[in-house]
Amino acid sequence: MNRSIARRLSLLFAIAALVVFALVGTGLFVVLRVQLDRHLRESLDDRTEIARIIVYHAVTPEKWRIAREKLTDMTPRDGTAYFAVWSDDPNYQFGHPLQGRLVKSWTDGYERIRPDDREFDMLTNTMTLPPYLGRPAVHVQVAAGYLANSHTMRSFGLALAGLSGLGSLLVLLLSRWATRIGLEPLARLTRDASEVRPNNRSQRLDTRSLPFELGDLANSFNGALERLDGAYGRLESFNADVAHELRTPVTILIGQTEVALSRDRSVESLRTTLQSNLEEFERMRAIVNDMLFLARADQGERATGLVDLALEAEVAHTLEFLEIPLEEAGVTAIATGVAHASVNRALFGRALTNLVMNAIQHCGPGAAIHVSLERLGDQILVSVANPGARIDVDVLDHLFDRFYRAEASRSNSRENHGLGLAIVKAIAGMHRGTVFATSINGINTFGFSVAAPDPDPAQLARDARMTVPDEATVRGWNLSNDARAATDPGR
Repeated sequence: MNRSIARRLSLLFAIAALVVFALVGTGLFVVLRVQLDRHLRESLDDRTEIARIIVYHAVTPEKWRIAREKLTDMTPRDGTAYFAVWSDDPNYQFGHPLQGRLVKSWTDGYERIRPDDREFDMLTNTMTLPPYLGRPAVHVQVAAGYLANSHTMRSFGLALAGLSGLGSLLVLLLSRWATRIGLEPLARLTRDASEVRPNNRSQRLDTRSLPFELGDLANSFNGALERLDGAYGRLESFNADVAHELRTPVTILIGQTEVALSRDRSVESLRTTLQSNLEEFERMRAIVNDMLFLARADQGERATGLVDLALEAEVAHTLEFLEIPLEEAGVTAIATGVAHASVNRALFGRALTNLVMNAIQHCGPGAAIHVSLERLGDQILVSVANPGARIDVDVLDHLFDRFYRAEASRSNSRENHGLGLAIVKAIAGMHRGTVFATSINGINTFGFSVAAPDPDPAQLARDARMTVPDEATVRGWNLSNDARAATDPGR
């Protein structure tokens, strides 16, 4: 069941107010009872002193008669005060000592008694007067009733309980109103968030007038909207790019099939058509496989089957595998540097092959392609450099995007579907590395990095003496810091 925050806060405030009122009321109740008891004891002391004086001077029968009359006049009819005098001489008697259950006694002679003939307790004080002149020794008991105190405490308790309940109810109503006002920014955030639609993805929550408690929440939500907007935009671009790339082979297949069906063809002609269709199917399968691979990389898949390899041997093996394409293009490949790292051999070879093939496609006959290995901190850099026309900075920033084309049209579009460099970026991310690209002095360099093993002290000393790379290289190195979000492709 959904619960209202305003209702919950109001209830909590009301409970807190009730607890506070109860504690304060209990304190006041105790203080009032102590004060009333103190006043009752003072009143009893005053009556006791008066009774002592009256009885003390009653030394003759005449004076004792007068003393009895005074004690009678001092005794109220409601029984809230009581006097008793008794002695061995039956002539010196007034009333009877109170009989009942002892409730409490004090060391100074005071006692609280529940009399048998009364419905309320009495505070008593008993004293003995020694013989004086013609008067014998007498015992004097003075009592004062708790009736007034009990009525006062009962009335005060009922009033306090009623006021506490009324105050708690008032706090509940006021807190309900206050929480509604206090939660208005949250309600505004809810309204703003509900207005976000696919057709207005750029809308963000207004955080300028929000309390700081909601600022972090709104900023986090805006950050999530930014990421979703970027992912949605990449998805739209990706769908458009995939549709564009698949449309070409599908169109070719449809056209060739229609031509083949337009009239009777020889077996050789049909074989040629089927061979061409097979090439287009192979191209479509390559695109689909590459997109599936990139999708797994986007989901954060890491490289498995890592093996500690000498990367210079893997570079040599890859260049040997690409010997025929290098000869057909009339270019040479030169490998330099040594390094060790834990990599997936197949993925590392695929990334390096894509970089070398990219270099072959973008340099003229007689050029030399340089493949180098270098350690920089906790990364192993694999660079492939080739001579070529200068690449603009804006273009460099997108060369690893999927289906990205630096030119409006490409002569090799049938052979390259624009995912080679995107796959390099994904493989680098699967090895906790990044990609980089630079274009300086007619040399275009593309590369990726993989996580390096922990260096020994000698290696750290060598890294400390390494030359700081130039600004262009640093810019290229920082081209991509998150290969898992690789939504990107080749040049």
